Amino acid sequence: MRQIEHFIGGEFTAGSSGRRFEKRSPLDNRVITSIAEGGKAEVDAAVAAARAALDGDWGRLTTDARVTMLHAVADEISRRFDDFVDAEMADTGQPAHVMEHVFIPRGAANFKIFADVVKNVPNESFRMDTSDGRGALNYGIRVPKGVIGVISPWNAPFLLMTWKVGPALACGNTVVVKPSEETPNTAALLGEVMDAVGVPAGVYNVVNGFGPDSAGAFITSHPGVDAITFTGETRTGTAIMKAAAEGTRDVSFEMGGKNAGIVFADCDFDAAVAGIFRSAFLNTGQVCLGTERVYVERPIFERFVEALRNKAEGVRFGPPRDQGADYGPLISREHQQKVLAYYAKAVAEGATVVTGGGVPDMPAGLADGNWVQPTIWTGLPETATVVREEIFGPCCHVRPFDSEDEVVRLANDTDYGLATTVWTSNLQRAHRMAERIDVGITWINSWFLRDLRTAFGGAKQSGIGREGGVHSLEFYTELRNVCVKL
Repeated sequence: MRQIEHFIGGEFTAGSSGRRFEKRSPLDNRVITSIAEGGKAEVDAAVAAARAALDGDWGRLTTDARVTMLHAVADEISRRFDDFVDAEMADTGQPAHVMEHVFIPRGAANFKIFADVVKNVPNESFRMDTSDGRGALNYGIRVPKGVIGVISPWNAPFLLMTWKVGPALACGNTVVVKPSEETPNTAALLGEVMDAVGVPAGVYNVVNGFGPDSAGAFITSHPGVDAITFTGETRTGTAIMKAAAEGTRDVSFEMGGKNAGIVFADCDFDAAVAGIFRSAFLNTGQVCLGTERVYVERPIFERFVEALRNKAEGVRFGPPRDQGADYGPLISREHQQKVLAYYAKAVAEGATVVTGGGVPDMPAGLADGNWVQPTIWTGLPETATVVREEIFGPCCHVRPFDSEDEVVRLANDTDYGLATTVWTSNLQRAHRMAERIDVGITWINSWFLRDLRTAFGGAKQSGIGREGGVHSLEFYTELRNVCVKL
């Protein structure tokens, strides 16, 4: 059984509480990891270490030196690529190809890209007139915000944690990270990487634990934490926002979504089917940007549903390294039961189950894992529970539409506004849809295609603020103005 400790002040420690909790494999529910649980004492120590680093060696580094160090972090992640892949697969049970081609490479890239953004983005300057005719010069400087609390989720743990840690460190901050209790492995491995490349002690700290009355609550309420960045459920974000109000700390939230996929009859049919399949079922549907509501123009509706069903019924379940498997389990038994409860609710509310709706037959060694079938429904009204609420599982409801105005209304009829994907060969329509749908990101004839220089975040209950490129600089730094009389 792997032992995971906190990483505080450059050292791994079990902390002073003595509390531990267990992590079970999503594949078969065996206990595979024992993890130290942090409380107030561990968070106090981590925040103190982060503050000392900010006031010490890390705070005195030049931008060039910091950029060089973060490139070294990315290179060391790449050198230990297989270790990170194995760690993430152990925690999530997801296929190797997802880790090898998406999640781990993006995690390493988050350090290089944001380091380069910090180095290359200019600050503002203004020349102004004065009454004596000599004038004055105003220029902006960016300074680190301070100690950043990072609360990261379990669905893409390394990618989403480094999405926050990378720009935070590039801007000169220090961090206290609480990874999800379900996925602590890669956060611990990153501590080893930080040590290996010489990142000063206290710059990167990890305290493991839960939310309420545990590490998460103590980080978000700590007066020594200057800003909080969070990815996760809207309900949790609301609780964090209340905690952040004490001391008026900045927050950046990427929260839930009930994203719409829109397919017009003039689309590239095969590409649209493949794109919607991927957006609904990648990572077993555990993607905040995933598509749980699909609207298909009526002339191709029946054909589209049948093609999507064929792809869903072709998935191959199995462990991550199984060469014949391309579909993994859900993260935990608790989440499996939640998703299955939604599957039952859909039937109770009158859904037509096109495919799926239950648990697949698995061989003996995997029968106790958190497996669910990819599931497609039709026939429900927009008021149905599974059409309104985020499920975060491998499922979608497909409904026909007849006009552009109708589908815009349907897509926007939600409390969320994170992302959408639109499939059409009509360029004018594509641009119109991008303007009319109330989301943070619209993909046209694609999905999950990300340029890290662009703004990322949600509308309505899907989030607050934007990160990515210069937008991350806006959150992770304070902009000061200097006025020089000439």
